[in-house]
Amino acid sequence: MILRALALLLSTFPAAAQDMPAMPLGEHADWQAVGRVNTGGYSSRATCTGTLIAPALVLTAAHCVAGKDGLPVNAARLHFVAGWLGGEYAGEAGVEAFEVHPAAYTTLSLDFTHDMALLTLDRPLSVPPLPLVTPGETSGGPFGIVGYQNTHPNRLRARFDCTGGPVQGMVRVNCPVRNGNSGSPLLVGTSGGWAVAGVVSASIAGGALAVPVDEWLRGHLD
Repeated sequence: MILRALALLLSTFPAAAQDMPAMPLGEHADWQAVGRVNTGGYSSRATCTGTLIAPALVLTAAHCVAGKDGLPVNAARLHFVAGWLGGEYAGEAGVEAFEVHPAAYTTLSLDFTHDMALLTLDRPLSVPPLPLVTPGETSGGPFGIVGYQNTHPNRLRARFDCTGGPVQGMVRVNCPVRNGNSGSPLLVGTSGGWAVAGVVSASIAGGALAVPVDEWLRGHLD
């Protein structure tokens, strides 16, 4: 109940925070696994962010593909465009099916602590996926967020200097998010580089709340 009182779903309300800076164009090619999840077709303005974690699997937020009551959208209306940059992109595919976290809608309203979904694309993409963080590497940061904001939908925006930590089953960081950032990867710096530690779900007090990677998600990559 505390989370529901504090958190604002990004698909409904913008975060009361400044925009993240635009990613330098020279770095954009390094993040092509992050793309737009267009919820109304190929070029729809109704978007979330998603991350390719396997050639045909995209990680995003559950509320991007199902309403507060858990009723799903039509998968045929979903489209993933990897590395979208002003009309250019690294790969694109329709969505064959999707699965929300089994604990996301155990009641008639969304449980923010499990606001996670996996999209199965109708064909694999050749874009290199981003790795999931290994267990035990999310506690200290540093954290990063990479994604699209609906105020700037044609170019990735990013921060890699976020600080934060666990709170009530989620990860809270101090980087601002807005509409469109729903489903963005929460990244953590590891000895092997940046890895996906969670999924951005909501805005709170100038920062972001993210759902941490769990065994349900890892099980789809085994």
